[in-house]
Amino acid sequence: MVTKDQILILLKGRLNKVLLVAESCLPEPQFRAFRKIALDEFGRSGLEGELERLERESEQTERNGPGRN
Repeated sequence: MVTKDQILILLKGRLNKVLLVAESCLPEPQFRAFRKIALDEFGRSGLEGELERLERESEQTERNGPGRN
């Protein structure tokens, strides 16, 4: 099974590349805005937070079983 940490390692490497390209192409004020949005979307308040939630839900299901139908 792929872990949240493995996904985040891959994601952060690619996000850094995207930010480098954006920094080279955008004027400073636009880059700062883009960087903030990108980090929000892929950071704790975005994808990382969603992955943590899914991980917790998956652990609960494994502990409690699928339940009755």
